[in-house]
Amino acid sequence: MCRLVAYRGPNILLANVLVKPVNSIVLQSLHARESTIPTNGDGFGLGWYAPQIDPEPALFTSILPAWNDRNLLHLTAKIESPVFFAHVRAASAGGVTQYNCHPFTHGKWMLMHNGGIHDFLNIKRHMRRLLDDDIYDWIKGETDSEHVFALFLQLAKNRDLNQLSVVADVLEETFAKIAQLLAQFNLSGDSHYNICLTDGRRMLASRYCTNPKIIPESMHYAVGARFGKKHKHYHMIQENNLQTSVLISSERLNNAENDWQPVPINHMMLVDTDASIQFRSLCR
Repeated sequence: MCRLVAYRGPNILLANVLVKPVNSIVLQSLHARESTIPTNGDGFGLGWYAPQIDPEPALFTSILPAWNDRNLLHLTAKIESPVFFAHVRAASAGGVTQYNCHPFTHGKWMLMHNGGIHDFLNIKRHMRRLLDDDIYDWIKGETDSEHVFALFLQLAKNRDLNQLSVVADVLEETFAKIAQLLAQFNLSGDSHYNICLTDGRRMLASRYCTNPKIIPESMHYAVGARFGKKHKHYHMIQENNLQTSVLISSERLNNAENDWQPVPINHMMLVDTDASIQFRSLCR
């Protein structure tokens, strides 16, 4: 399983979240603590927003392992952003190519995924048949994750995505449509959807397995005034009950367990523009 980190809050140097913590995502790429697959060396990706320049995200991907890429260290040491995603990959569907590295972007939207669609190859063609030409032609890679994103984009057409609840509706409908396809072709099994999605202003995160008897992969979140260094360690700093920073991660980035709460099992987490948080059950 892959590992991911998502941040929304005040501008922050990317390295302070992605490189410097004791269990940074760079270290997780080599030795994940909370996964049955400890090494995630099949490439990585970094997506970030510079809203003063462009509403669409910038993207850097590589098929090198994150622990062995100097460019990643140089970029994160110089870039500040209010919203960014990072992902290290353990390949399942799709080979090790840049087209298969997360996150994936389309316009202002960005998505990354830890998990997989059960029996994806047997419904891949049928998922594609649901897509209009513009979305079909947008797909460049082979992963189930990019196809989840494509189906979300298709279902989102003519919907009012200014409402965060509608964005959550469309993502939930995406999971349901995939489940319908699997049932249609008598393909029984478990799909896993630890997904982060953003438009550069708001974020959604799901921690979900279609089998309610299985605990989904780990996902944690931390909230506070800012994420930074205090007493030689990087953690979520609390100031005057401010909640302006929201950090979501497959694994706790530090050893301060009080910083972190688990995203509830089989729930979606909705983070609005004011950093307020709501949870929605995905077992309905």
